[in-house]
Amino acid sequence: MTATALRVPAAAPAAIRTQVRVPLQFPDGYRTTADVFTFRGLADGKEHLLLGLGDWRAALTRAANGSDSANAAAPLVRPHSECLTGDVFGSQRCDCGPQLREAAERITDAGGFLLYLRQEGRGIGLYAKLDAYALQDQGLDTYEANTALGHGEDERDYTAAAQMLRAVGVESIRLLSNNPDKAAQLEGLGIRVAERIPTGVHLSEANVRYLTAKRDHTAHSIDLDAALAMAVSA
Repeated sequence: MTATALRVPAAAPAAIRTQVRVPLQFPDGYRTTADVFTFRGLADGKEHLLLGLGDWRAALTRAANGSDSANAAAPLVRPHSECLTGDVFGSQRCDCGPQLREAAERITDAGGFLLYLRQEGRGIGLYAKLDAYALQDQGLDTYEANTALGHGEDERDYTAAAQMLRAVGVESIRLLSNNPDKAAQLEGLGIRVAERIPTGVHLSEANVRYLTAKRDHTAHSIDLDAALAMAVSA
């Protein structure tokens, strides 16, 4: 899927099926509490989750008042694609786990939503992602490996994400993401992206090629040169 600013036909509304409060603790000890939502009627039929973090209700109220001032900003939102290897096992081949941890704290502080989307491997699935890792070990980058397996470079579709946001009353967001395609797709689906805020650069020895490909091939907003310079001087 490539970035597009074109508006696409709106999917039918989704409905909230469950809302439950869950205390969270990350491996480094950071704690927060999430209001976890599940849904009926998502376009792709998958079991995506929306986590309301911090004072998300106040963030919705500020957005509804229509002000763009610093004290009345749209909710901070991160659509985070599931990554079993990074989120659960702490794989160093990507930056997914650290991005998830960062997002939880930043969204808690600001008030907003973390969307946990079942889109492993940019939509190709867990086994195929591991197959792609094997091809990367032979010299292909993360996008070349996907296409060599017969997949698209990025097969993610954010229709369900837009449905989930609308179901909890979100029309405008501050998007916590380095990926311009997320912003373009959400805008095309009718979710106003008032601001796009990059995540930090979570560099490891094992993910330099991965981050470089994201920066150079799909224009992710990653200040990799500064991160590499800091790593060398540390």
